[in-house]
Amino acid sequence: MSQNVSLNAPHKFVISAHNLTKKYGDFTAVDDISFDVPAGESFGLLGPNGAGKSTTMRMIGGVSQRTSGTLTIMGLDPEQNGPQVRAHLGVVPQQDNLDEELRVRDNLIVYGRYFGLPMSYLNPKADELLAFAQLTEKAKSKVDDLSGGMKRRLTIARSLVNDPTILLLDEPTTGLDPQARHILWDRLFRLKEAGTTLILTTHYMDEAEQLCDRLVVVDKGRIMAEGSPAALIRQYSTREVLELRFGSARNTTVAAELQGIGERTETLPDRVLIYAHDGEAAMDSVSQRGLHPITSLIRRSSLEDVFLRLTGRSLID
Repeated sequence: MSQNVSLNAPHKFVISAHNLTKKYGDFTAVDDISFDVPAGESFGLLGPNGAGKSTTMRMIGGVSQRTSGTLTIMGLDPEQNGPQVRAHLGVVPQQDNLDEELRVRDNLIVYGRYFGLPMSYLNPKADELLAFAQLTEKAKSKVDDLSGGMKRRLTIARSLVNDPTILLLDEPTTGLDPQARHILWDRLFRLKEAGTTLILTTHYMDEAEQLCDRLVVVDKGRIMAEGSPAALIRQYSTREVLELRFGSARNTTVAAELQGIGERTETLPDRVLIYAHDGEAAMDSVSQRGLHPITSLIRRSSLEDVFLRLTGRSLID
């Protein structure tokens, strides 16, 4: 039975998930997670491949049924009110699924017709979105002729045809070169400034730091931590990290000689990390012990360090 809730009614949270669980046979892809997203927030799910991020997105989009728990989008259950909910969602899938047979502008027009939108609306809207995506000059080009970054921007433009309240982005910049990623980040930041609620999954820590007001760190279907990127770094890491490379054969043995320097150490296959509030002082202590790394680097802590602290492994193994 459908809930009698208006999508135009104000809701404290545009997305509410409580004890959300998804199982495939004996495998639990999403394991009892809970989170709330207020309107206008940029909310991220950060974790490695297979963490349950995409499964969560499919449940929010109403294309995958949950096993248990509750989920509401603007006060409605996406399983019971799928068409109503989807009319207010923009979806950017992990893989571009553009119509290769159509030209760039026609991809926007045809997609808009799926929503029953009139041509009087779609013609100016398509031009507006092409300008937003920096694709105006490519309007009559074939999709095949676009670069990877252009295709990604077109996919995002297409997701905005129906003026969605919430935009779902699953790994939005995977496979793009650094320049294309930064252009895409700029477009997404503009949407955020305009008040669109962004929900994105990523395994790129820099992307999460750039785009997310708040995020959950997920691993093996469970939420490990929640907060703003800056708050998570403050809570789970130190201000700076000293990265030392002694050679893969020596890293593990030398790590024992580094004990007591900084707050803690982590030994990875290719380097040793010393977490310290003062990286320079930590480096001085290493030198005073007569240890001479092949390379050394002092950097600020990142979400990668948070994930390593919480799970004992890197985001990208």
